[in-house]
Amino acid sequence: MPSPEMRPSITADEYKNLLDYYLDPFGENLGLETSGAQASALPPLDTHDYHKPIVRDEFITPEESSTPERSSPSVLEPDDSHEKLNIERLIRLLEIEDVSQGAILEAYSALPFPGVSRLPESVVRLLFRRISVVERKTNETMMGYLSVVDDMKAADLSLTEAEWNSAIAFTGRCFAKVTSTEVELALLRWKEMEDEANVKSGNVTFNILFDIATKSGKFVLAEMVLKEMQTRGLSINRFMRSGLIYYHGLRGDGDGVRKAYLSLVEAGELVDTVILNCVIASLIRAGEPSAAHQVYERMKALFSSKTGSPVPHQNWRAVRDLGRVLDRAARQHRKYPERRQRLQDELCLAPNLQTYAIFVDHHATDTGELRRITALLEEMQMLGIPMHGRIFVKLFKGFATHGGVRYTSWTRQRLESVWASLLITLDEEAPHVMVKKWMVVWAIRAFSKCCGRQRALEIWTELGTRWKAEGPEEERAVFGILRDDLRVGPGM
Repeated sequence: MPSPEMRPSITADEYKNLLDYYLDPFGENLGLETSGAQASALPPLDTHDYHKPIVRDEFITPEESSTPERSSPSVLEPDDSHEKLNIERLIRLLEIEDVSQGAILEAYSALPFPGVSRLPESVVRLLFRRISVVERKTNETMMGYLSVVDDMKAADLSLTEAEWNSAIAFTGRCFAKVTSTEVELALLRWKEMEDEANVKSGNVTFNILFDIATKSGKFVLAEMVLKEMQTRGLSINRFMRSGLIYYHGLRGDGDGVRKAYLSLVEAGELVDTVILNCVIASLIRAGEPSAAHQVYERMKALFSSKTGSPVPHQNWRAVRDLGRVLDRAARQHRKYPERRQRLQDELCLAPNLQTYAIFVDHHATDTGELRRITALLEEMQMLGIPMHGRIFVKLFKGFATHGGVRYTSWTRQRLESVWASLLITLDEEAPHVMVKKWMVVWAIRAFSKCCGRQRALEIWTELGTRWKAEGPEEERAVFGILRDDLRVGPGM
């Protein structure tokens, strides 16, 4: 592998050329000549309120912000030695960077109400930072975070902008599908932040609101959020630009995806695999899977010819932190092109797990081309990307969608082969393969469709011993789905 000094640089034109751009019917290009102020501006948004599928929230991350003064002048002293030990235990937990939200809240719950009144300001800030970082937002993690927000109100203490941002994000993104209810609650939380707490919104706040509006299919609201952001003179960062790529994909506007990506490159933002995955997923949603596959092939070719870097295996925390670092670095180095180019050349452009998950999901859900999925999984193995539970879920979903009919390639024998592979992987305790809610649901649906109810019940018996629900709400949800599909429930 060539050293960083020996690698040829990747130019902005090469990043632009990962996509093909087409002339519109009136002969105008898609912003290829934008420069200066135009390059840093955003592509225009149309306001037609189309309804499109919901996507995962991958690009919204809260930033650090200034800390307001505490409303309370002092910290309450512990009542006794037992309470003092509980505070010390909580502080020790908070010093662990990757500690789970659940572990923190369990320790925090041992403090007298409201617990934040017993903690120094620096510990309160650290508490909020730790409990805001979760792999995915769920109703449980939202309730956990907001319970501490309620404690702050009870203690008459102030939240920072970043803490309000996390509260809005939890409120609007706690379910896989964002509905009008989540949008309304997120807007109410934003109103509380500005009108009652007197904390002004920054660009991260508007990134979150734009993301929630987009994923709910409320595109008129998304444009209103964007216009308000521009009216306030707030800067457009990497997360908003990647959000615009998603926006156009959800609207089915492939040319809009291209414009948004071009705007991101011309604005001097750093391009990495996360951005290219966003482009790929958005083109697929816009009904252009061939263009998405072309981007995939070109990113592989560019990676091989220019970087030669090994494929990094990052967990969700590393990906989250990388996004924040790149956003900050692009802003700092925009005035120094040489520094920016050195940083860009160090970034990995190789396909990662998310790249393959996007294509596997597309073929499992839409095309039904099992042969293409097999080729993708073989390529994953060649690149040394470990198998993940998400891939198994998508495979089971494919069998549930395309199996159980004549002349299908999604046969019972192949489903049994996938099942055997899953059991081996689980027995080997692979770190990224665990039995969770949707694996249970789609595995049983797949076997019901391809093998019949009796075999599906046998699979349920096996999975039931390996699955641990993340709470009573998840357990009820899974049993409800299985009862509807197979008349399966507790004790059955």
